[in-house]
Formats: sequence, structure tokens, C-alpha cells
Amino acid sequence: MTLQRTTKQLQAVQAAFETAGRPLSIEELHALAAEQVTSLGVRTVYRAVRRLQELGDVVAVSVPGGSDRYELATVASHHHHHFHCTACDRFFDIHGCPGGLHKLVPEGFQLEHHELTLSGLCDSCA
Repeated sequence: MTLQRTTKQLQAVQAAFETAGRPLSIEELHALAAEQVTSLGVRTVYRAVRRLQELGDVVAVSVPGGSDRYELATVASHHHHHFHCTACDRFFDIHGCPGGLHKLVPEGFQLEHHELTLSGLCDSCA
């Protein structure tokens, strides 16, 4: 594997993940990272996210019917769910799980994995 240098753009994207503390869209990452590197372009953010994914530092959060969000792998490694604000389109981590979902599975089926996204208004939009 070829080592690549860490650029100020990559560092700004990394810092955006760490300060936000929630899953971010490319647009949100761009807005946050551009506060540190004003000349930062959206294409550079895409490249930085791809690089961070290759390094295993960031993972994609699939959003049915929407653009993926991205979160730190350290957060994703712990089982959690998400809350989607339908007004501002931001995603937030929900720590914990309702459990007991095996009761919902049809007889004879075996539950291996689940994802849960709650939707509504965040505290800023409510």
C-alpha cells in the first residue's frame, strides 16, 4: 500500500467528523471543513471521505431514498440506531436498542441484523 501524506483538507474533514459527533452528509462535511480550509471544494471532500473509508476510519450510513451519511468507524463499531430530522434533514445517533425484535420475525425465520431509523423533529426544529 502506498502511503499518502495527510493534507490540511483531509485534516479538516477529519476534524469535522470529530466535532460534529453525528453522521454527516457530504454537504455538511463540506460546510464544516470549509470553516478551516476556505478554498475546500466538494470534490475534495468526496476524495477525503473515500480515503478515510479506505483507511477504515469512516463508514457509510445508508439512507433509504437519500444520500449516504458518514460516521466515524469507532462510533459505527458499537450497535446503535439513528434519528432523522425531517425538517433539517440531519441524522443523529441513538444509543441503545429496543431489543426484543426477534418477536416480530415470522415463524421459522432467523434474525441476523437490524437497522432502525426514527424520524421526526430534532430539538432545534421542534
